[in-house]
Amino acid sequence: MPHTVHPIALFRLSVLGPLSSQLDLPHGERSRLIKELASRPYEIPGSRRCYLSEKTIEAWYYAWKHGGVDALAPRERCDKGQSKLDPDVQERILQAKRENPKRSLDELCRLLEAQGVVAKGTLKRGAVHRLLKRHGLSRPTGTSSPLVERRSFEAEHAGDIWYGDVMHGPKVPINGQLRKAYLVSLMDDASRLITHSAFCPGETALDIEGVLKQAILKRSLPRKLVIDNGPAYRAATLQSVCARLSIQLVYCRAYEPESKGKIERWHRLVRNQFLSELTHQHLRSLDTLNTCLWAWVEQVYHQRVHSTLACTPLHRWQQDLETMRSLGPFASDLDALLYHREKRRVRKDGTVSFEGRFFEVPYSLVGRSVALVVDPQAGEVHRVESLEGEPLGAATPLDRLSNSERRRCRSTPPDEEGQTPPAPGADKRHFNAIDHACQQHGKPLLPTDED
Repeated sequence: MPHTVHPIALFRLSVLGPLSSQLDLPHGERSRLIKELASRPYEIPGSRRCYLSEKTIEAWYYAWKHGGVDALAPRERCDKGQSKLDPDVQERILQAKRENPKRSLDELCRLLEAQGVVAKGTLKRGAVHRLLKRHGLSRPTGTSSPLVERRSFEAEHAGDIWYGDVMHGPKVPINGQLRKAYLVSLMDDASRLITHSAFCPGETALDIEGVLKQAILKRSLPRKLVIDNGPAYRAATLQSVCARLSIQLVYCRAYEPESKGKIERWHRLVRNQFLSELTHQHLRSLDTLNTCLWAWVEQVYHQRVHSTLACTPLHRWQQDLETMRSLGPFASDLDALLYHREKRRVRKDGTVSFEGRFFEVPYSLVGRSVALVVDPQAGEVHRVESLEGEPLGAATPLDRLSNSERRRCRSTPPDEEGQTPPAPGADKRHFNAIDHACQQHGKPLLPTDED
């Protein structure tokens, strides 16, 4: 009865390709083929990497040549399950873990270092993890580590749920410097359609809001947006935008990528099928990179039949056009809904500052705290509002030259309580008038030395 070939051996044999099909290769042809195979991306089983080194492929080739396909199967280590740690150290680690199953690997290492069992920095996390795993202690049991139930699900209609996430991309010239670009993507759950995706210079809330705006303009409004738990997604500005647009914001649990596996699969597809085909010409600038991305998404990804849908993402999306949320009342005022409100205190000269620039606001607001309404994408300041959202007037760029010939209004602005304080010298004039009136009646207001 023929034996079963190991799946890893079959994968390695598929990588060898032309090397395994040709017995006699001309001089230098083997090296050229190995170099060519090393330049291709692969979906490596059990690994997040997508490229293999030339030495690895060469070692597989000679192993196959001398031992056939069975020689390509992975070999178990002769010291598997054995720990190189001192027996006394092993016992102390196991004892500390059993005393408190919640202790992490770092806490165990620090505890043994504090007790003087090991020298600082000599105990490695990997060695501790292997020891705990061999004794069945690598995962806390009982109520401290409950089994999380996960179910495969799918939204009923396109537009019900969108996923948002960020992937680290290649380096491109940004503002004259070679910097990493970040791929910000929004995906529809039911159709797997990419509502919008773009490489951005950062992964801030402002970058995410910019992608969200373009996605809304192209694909209307989602009912629910599921995003990561990072600081950029927790920003108050992003929460305010979603609240104004009636989008329910849902945060994934930290360190649980399984909860957004669909968009994680999209990231892997981008790495394997898009980034792997780029050349230096495609990485000349951020705009060039995004142009290539958008062309690939619309002409390749959206037009390719998805394995779980039995149709293309675009076709699945178009099936639910009637059930989607329309922009409706937000269509004419979408830009204003995405504006930021920056709290500022009006200076004594009737100005406020924003990003190193000064703007004049109504002079009656001097000393008050106001909200500066700004367009974060364009960096423009439009107006001022009260902290409750009531309009208070325009905000115009400060022109000091024009102000040198501007006629001043001598009226005193009101204070924070809305009361107009007395003009300079008013208190003295007020008491002098009262004192004069009292003296006429023979009763001076101010005490004298004789009193």
